Amino acid sequence: MTTEERLENLERELTRAKRRNRWLLLAVGLVLAVCILAGTFRPATAGAPAGEAGGVAVKEIHAGKFVLEDANGKTRAMLCMGTGGPELILWDEAGQHRAALTVSKDGPGLFLYDAAGKPRVNVGVGKDGPTLALYDAAGKVRAGLGALKSGPGLSLYDEAGNPREVLFVATEGPGLNLFDEKGKMRGILSVDKEGPSLKLYNAAGKGGVALDVRKDGQGLALFDAAGKVRASLCALKSGPSLSLYDENDKTLWTAPPDTVKPLWSAPPDAVNPEPKG
Repeated sequence: MTTEERLENLERELTRAKRRNRWLLLAVGLVLAVCILAGTFRPATAGAPAGEAGGVAVKEIHAGKFVLEDANGKTRAMLCMGTGGPELILWDEAGQHRAALTVSKDGPGLFLYDAAGKPRVNVGVGKDGPTLALYDAAGKVRAGLGALKSGPGLSLYDEAGNPREVLFVATEGPGLNLFDEKGKMRGILSVDKEGPSLKLYNAAGKGGVALDVRKDGQGLALFDAAGKVRASLCALKSGPSLSLYDENDKTLWTAPPDTVKPLWSAPPDAVNPEPKG
């Protein structure tokens, strides 16, 4: 027998030995698991001390890590102590981690990953309450659902991870906040004990329009770029009114119910100019 043949035979024997060892470890692990389950859930026979009924039950196992391998020797599951607390990690047949269950100082968390190893789902329970986050293929959060102390809320994010819509229920009532691509709030729709309200803002997050329906009636307010109210239109129980203000909040003009009139009128020759020549 040549040296090459001896090496080939030795390699085959080592492969068989590794395979036998893996199956032996798996068998030992299954037996050990059966013993643990039997000692944990099987009641003791009457008159026999706990742990001696039907055989000796394993009471405790102390270890820093448990690793589960498949028939090909690939790691598929691991139970260990991480830096923040206990962790259970699961891998697929391609060797990519797909799920993780952890418990840290902030609370328990469940993470689910796609075939590329990118996080797609995160479920957690923190100090403020439970949360659910959904991610896109790039690993950017796109939706978040929470039931916090301040109330439940749903948030939607764009491809850059910026919040664009927040739907919530606060102590005062439900509300919907809308943001632009720069993260500036551009619209608020809310309902409180006084009634519904709609607010629209400019690109700087200031100024805009406010429309309210209250117990006394309806109102519309227009704001300048500095956030100062410059005009208001109301239809209250006492009657309609229209007011104009300067940049210092000083009233320039007001039309009470009994003296409502146009703010301006075009001269006749401007509306119907006389023919020339």
